[in-house]
Amino acid sequence: MSAGRFFVIFGLVASCLVANAFADEAAIRKNLAARLPSLAPIDEVTKTPVNGLWEVRMGTEVIYSDDQGSFVVEGNIIDLQKQLNLTQDRIAKLTAFDFAKLPLKDAVVWKQGTGARKLVVFADPNCTYCKHFEKELNSVKDITVYTFLIPILGGDSPEKSKAIWCAKDNGKVWRNWMLDGATPPVVTGACDASALDRNLALGQKHGVNGTPMLVFADSKRMAGIMSATELNQKL
Repeated sequence: MSAGRFFVIFGLVASCLVANAFADEAAIRKNLAARLPSLAPIDEVTKTPVNGLWEVRMGTEVIYSDDQGSFVVEGNIIDLQKQLNLTQDRIAKLTAFDFAKLPLKDAVVWKQGTGARKLVVFADPNCTYCKHFEKELNSVKDITVYTFLIPILGGDSPEKSKAIWCAKDNGKVWRNWMLDGATPPVVTGACDASALDRNLALGQKHGVNGTPMLVFADSKRMAGIMSATELNQKL
């Protein structure tokens, strides 16, 4: 076979594969939308390493489908050779933080010492673990803490969050509440608390479903609390 003929055949095969891939994606989108009307809008459909299985992404949620949208699989794909959870790895990338792009203007800010070391915390004012963590932060020197208030625990969390955010010195009010239980002052007059809605949306985008969630300057995240010693080592 001549080289020219080989490349023509190769090109035709590649074109067919691409066309088939588009056809499969279109079928998956169409059939899943029809068969699962409650499904969120599909953002992306991509092949997985498993033959005949496609990843269907809605925001940061991932499910799997056959090439016709006739079957749906929920769960994790595990690569046994690499000992890697492909699903969790994918979700981790989808929900990853870029510290430099975080909207720090929507955070309650306080610092100790020079404030040279940076830490972001997603917290609810009624979160017991968050209060324990605030006490640990007392022993951490030269730190600036950016707290994104996300009232997710119900009860009066939204009201407390608004009262703290709207306070004149909200960093001080936040610390007084978390450390000493000093009730935040009642909101008087107009106050733009839309930052709290943006914080909730930000948390949802990055898969923050519990507090505290810590985000470090290298964009690494950790759910739960750390001791002052552990935090100093990490920072």
